[in-house]
Amino acid sequence: MRHTQLRAFHHVARHGSFSRAAAALGLTQPVLSDQVRKLEEQYEAVLFNRSGRQPQLTEAGSRLLEITNRYFEVEAQALEFLTRARTRAGGTLRIVADSPVHLTGALAQFRKRNPRVEIALRVANSAGVRTALAAYEADIGVTGEAPRGREWHVVALGASPLIAFAATTSPWGKLRRIGIADLAAAPLVLRERGSRTRAAFEAAAKSAGFSVKPSIEAEGREAVREIVAAGGGVGIVSQAEFGADPRLKPIAIDAPAMEMEESLVCLKERAGGRLVAAFLQAAGAGPTLAARPRAASGRRRG
Repeated sequence: MRHTQLRAFHHVARHGSFSRAAAALGLTQPVLSDQVRKLEEQYEAVLFNRSGRQPQLTEAGSRLLEITNRYFEVEAQALEFLTRARTRAGGTLRIVADSPVHLTGALAQFRKRNPRVEIALRVANSAGVRTALAAYEADIGVTGEAPRGREWHVVALGASPLIAFAATTSPWGKLRRIGIADLAAAPLVLRERGSRTRAAFEAAAKSAGFSVKPSIEAEGREAVREIVAAGGGVGIVSQAEFGADPRLKPIAIDAPAMEMEESLVCLKERAGGRLVAAFLQAAGAGPTLAARPRAASGRRRG
């Protein structure tokens, strides 16, 4: 097996196309196809199903991709180390978070210590965070639902209770507290399925004997906030993420404590990378984060 053949397979699998992979590697498509073919012939393994317009990974191909993801990540770390040894390089740290508010202290500390590093931050729900990390599309994530398994490195950032909120001008905005029964009957504005906030609220309502159904389902926390501010109904959010908005009124929920834990997560194999390790260190020292390591199988409340 040659490195070039393994690299050819990896890029075709990641790009989903021989032509796009060839362009990414600066090769012609016939050369790339030949490298993959020789790899398959040498080990008598069918890695791609070529019957359709685009190559589809076979079971063997999918398993090999899991290995090459790790292989080329280690290669990238080696290159990063050697580059850093030659000159103090910057780089880019890719972060995906279900709520950026939990990152403020860590980001400030990290930027202070690593001013040349660029930070690419995007927002996704808890399921999206896990998917991006597993696919090597992000380096580190913040999520309300820490993944379980030995492959994950997890640092707990803290917990915050769920609250309801409504427009200050709406009848709901006059309330200071509200029960689960009244919330179940209210015009709820909830996030998309896959949101941990929604799942925690629905589970708490179910345990109290109520079924909740949103009047409006919106993708993303900001969309929910704007709909509620316009008088569209009642939203649910963790207290730490509510923020300050004169249009909105927080409402305590009369129910057993529903807490959302937030965790900093990354693949364990990447925790030793320069930028990831530096950010984990900044999170532990951040003035607004009391980060504490925990086992990935730790119990969630809520």
